[in-house]
Amino acid sequence: MNREALILGVGATPFGRHLDRGAGDLAGQAAHEALRDAGLAPADVGAVFHATVSQKAIDGQHMIPGQVALRPHGFAGVPVVNVENACAGGATALWLAIAHVRAGLSDVALAVGVDKLVCADPAQGLAVFDGAMDVAHREETLAALAALTDPLPPELSVDGDRSVFMEIYASLARAHMQRFGTTEAHLAAVSAKNHAHSVHNPRAHFRRAFTAEEILAARRVAWPLTVPMCSPVSDGAAAAVVTRADSTRDESAVAVLSSALLSGTDRATNDAARHIGRRAALAAYEKAGIGPQDVDVAEVHDATAFGEIQQVENLGFCPIGDGGPWSASGAGALGGTVPVNPSGGLESRGHPVSATGLAQVFELVTQLRGRAGGRQVPDARIAIAENGGGLYGIEEAVAAVTILGRTR
Repeated sequence: MNREALILGVGATPFGRHLDRGAGDLAGQAAHEALRDAGLAPADVGAVFHATVSQKAIDGQHMIPGQVALRPHGFAGVPVVNVENACAGGATALWLAIAHVRAGLSDVALAVGVDKLVCADPAQGLAVFDGAMDVAHREETLAALAALTDPLPPELSVDGDRSVFMEIYASLARAHMQRFGTTEAHLAAVSAKNHAHSVHNPRAHFRRAFTAEEILAARRVAWPLTVPMCSPVSDGAAAAVVTRADSTRDESAVAVLSSALLSGTDRATNDAARHIGRRAALAAYEKAGIGPQDVDVAEVHDATAFGEIQQVENLGFCPIGDGGPWSASGAGALGGTVPVNPSGGLESRGHPVSATGLAQVFELVTQLRGRAGGRQVPDARIAIAENGGGLYGIEEAVAAVTILGRTR
């Protein structure tokens, strides 16, 4: 049995610093907002897929975080599946909810992603990311990434505390710069575009526009990345209600055209055509029966500005190696060829890890409904979300690509 699936409702909290709220509170808010949007109640849900990492790593709530978070909000008696898949946890929960409905196991499934990463001790929040790579071979992995390019000269090094994943992104960015001629100005153009988009998103962690010059002059995190080029540590939750296409005539429902979830493979460092993000995109396009030329709007995993450059290449919006010039041309801005991250992306909207993939879907459903206000992409009919997570070897450990379509 392979029933068509729809996203009937979406919900999301504002992303930011929520020191006075728990993960369960945030998850419940997003879940109930999604159900209200769908015109349903908790009793209508046949299964829940709940993604988190912080409830485990920070709160110590291992094994049953979804049950603990959601039972106080009326989700009792139904299956609750706990999902952890690094930064792709929310997209993985959605992939499972879609598969569940398509298999005919329930008429309605709920995907929820939540994380609280803002801590009184910032090091505690950053430490969550340490487990998103092969901890037994951590030093070898970092050394292999650093060896992709020539050593940094002393004047470009950064002293003090460092974020391991920003160091990883910086290594990959430098390799891309050396191989394809990508520049710091290209990175700044991506970041300036996303910060400009976020001004129109009331749920974004940051809503301030920056010029490219301000971005280049900002504090360096790991060369070539500066602070505005990197996603902040955020709290927040997002959710989506998935149902069968033959169970509703709601014109605001959005069709799931395809949903692909892949893990990485061993490949040569220069074999960009076999990058996990590229393979996931091709699988999703094939299932949906469309190509990059059909996409009207995209949300991609810009944990750094370089991440967006890499993913617009993987999604086929431009040839591999041309992501920098393509982005600098304005092709990914509102009004451009394919607007990318109209929400502001991870750099501005924020990155509560397990909520990110579902926040992307929240944005794209809003776009396809024509309800995005000042960041609306005119007449958007086909939307794509790319959400990656973790690191294994030289690329993400997991990648999810979801393609959505307007039904009216």
